[in-house]
Amino acid sequence: MYSLNAPVPAEISRLARGLASNCFDATPRDRHTLVLKRLGDGEPRNLASEARSRIVGTEPFSARVTGVDTFEEPATGRGPVAYLRVKSPGIERLHRRLCERFDPAEGIEADDYVPHITVARGGDADRLAGTDLDREWTVDALVVWSSEYREPVERIALPVQKA
Repeated sequence: MYSLNAPVPAEISRLARGLASNCFDATPRDRHTLVLKRLGDGEPRNLASEARSRIVGTEPFSARVTGVDTFEEPATGRGPVAYLRVKSPGIERLHRRLCERFDPAEGIEADDYVPHITVARGGDADRLAGTDLDREWTVDALVVWSSEYREPVERIALPVQKA
């Protein structure tokens, strides 16, 4: 399974790890990602090409972490899930455009999409809810991410030029 993700800056990953350390029995996320859209299975270069065609002209955009929320009953896996709430009109626009080409994953994409970075899952992860934060960065690249290998397989620099 592949997805199109916005890279998470080291500062934001350190923030997430620090927050997770305040939990006693939750499982912290060891790799922090910000999924824009699940692309499905297939050849990564083909998926990247299809994604590129949907985001031609996309300029770098800002993303802001505004606090910690939880999914008490997540669509998949065990809950609760503590996550960094991400506000970004650019991410939301890209997600909608990508949903026109790649079928939305039921319960977590399209109208149900919540831009976020998972901090911890299960146990007492909900103890982090309500933490206020304010960190901003510029998204100037996207990556095609392999869930199997848990690493990027292709980088797409912004702005995306027409092929």
